[in-house]
Amino acid sequence: MDAVNRYRQIVRKILAEHTEIPYAHGDIEFETVFDSESDHYLLIILGRENGRRVHGCLIHIDIISGKLWIQRDGTESGIANELVSSGVPKEHIVLGFRSPEIRKHTGFAAA
Repeated sequence: MDAVNRYRQIVRKILAEHTEIPYAHGDIEFETVFDSESDHYLLIILGRENGRRVHGCLIHIDIISGKLWIQRDGTESGIANELVSSGVPKEHIVLGFRSPEIRKHTGFAAA
């Protein structure tokens, strides 16, 4: 199996595991969005908290040129750490939510 297919499986598994973690507040559900054709992977939260509608992206990962680009990470532990623990090399993970100037100091891929 090539690296990109392996990364797709890893990302889908990690995001699916996050749907099993109960949200701390309100009546919130999780949805995964997997677009393997365009390589976009999201974990969405939706529901109600304190009478207010909640809808947003908790995690967004794209696969671009063979690297995992973390576009949004709303987790406490850091999705990049989970990817590394699952066998993805740091040099194949880009913290897309960070500026290019900051990225080169993170220990992960700059781009």
